[in-house]
Amino acid sequence: MPIYTISNNKLTAVSEKKIDLEKDIQRITEENLETLFGLVFVSGASNQEFSVRAQEQDFYIDTLAFDKSTNSFVLVEYKKDKSFSVIDQGFAYLSAMLNHKADFILELNERLHKNYKKTDIDWEQSRIIFISPEFTNYQKNAINFKDLPIFLYEVRLYSNNIIEFDSIKPYRTTESIESLSKDKTIKAVSKEVKVYTLEELVKPGWDSTKTLLLEFEKQLLAGNSETKVKYNKNYIAYVGKKGKEWVNYVEIVPQQQGLKIYYRFPYKHVKSEIQIEDCSKKGHWTNGESYIYLTESDQIPESVRLSQESLKFLQNS
Repeated sequence: MPIYTISNNKLTAVSEKKIDLEKDIQRITEENLETLFGLVFVSGASNQEFSVRAQEQDFYIDTLAFDKSTNSFVLVEYKKDKSFSVIDQGFAYLSAMLNHKADFILELNERLHKNYKKTDIDWEQSRIIFISPEFTNYQKNAINFKDLPIFLYEVRLYSNNIIEFDSIKPYRTTESIESLSKDKTIKAVSKEVKVYTLEELVKPGWDSTKTLLLEFEKQLLAGNSETKVKYNKNYIAYVGKKGKEWVNYVEIVPQQQGLKIYYRFPYKHVKSEIQIEDCSKKGHWTNGESYIYLTESDQIPESVRLSQESLKFLQNS
């Protein structure tokens, strides 16, 4: 579908411009990693690409990024060649990283002036993103697996300085790549890198919990269309904008009897008809300072209101 501008109720199609070089895409992406994906730039074209040697081959990482919300690496590769295999290349790059963890930690620490250790990194949530002006149908169909740590984005440049990064969604995700593939690299990476789904966080038989979650999410997203949903190992994160930065403003731990919803504000920050508990001095998986138990559907509007307060608290802090 073309993109249009509107003036006096008249639509004018915005013409698409050719992207000449992969480096053009790379430059734009690297300068806007936080805005586009909520990632921290580590290294790439603007400060010399990072590389490792694995299996008698040099792997040059176009853009190395870091996800602070999960403490994990994200590799970004830019492609104009339509003949490459997103599966083969994706797993080859992830395998190279997993076999050279110390090199990646060193690169991260030197570039960002940090002191991360191997144990600080969640290698399970490593990801790779491919960005291209266009993917073939074969490449798009290749990502139809539920546990694939590979993501595709088509980028289009238009007149009037408009650019679009379009996420390619899998058509269906019922099968596991690990169960279907006999490739040694894919099997090795799949044992260490995990992609979590709703089905893994909401256990079989938790029907009422799933109903509550889906209705909460529906109401939350209706008022926050920018919000991104991220499934992590132990919780579901709802990510919103704080300036140019993406932040987890609500995090949910599904339980058999309902939802444990964590907020970023202190437990006495707002008044509510739902009891708000303090978790600032308790060990827990999330980033929350306070939480509620959501067990009834009539509590959903209030829990969504508290979610809005959580985002406002972060934006004003």
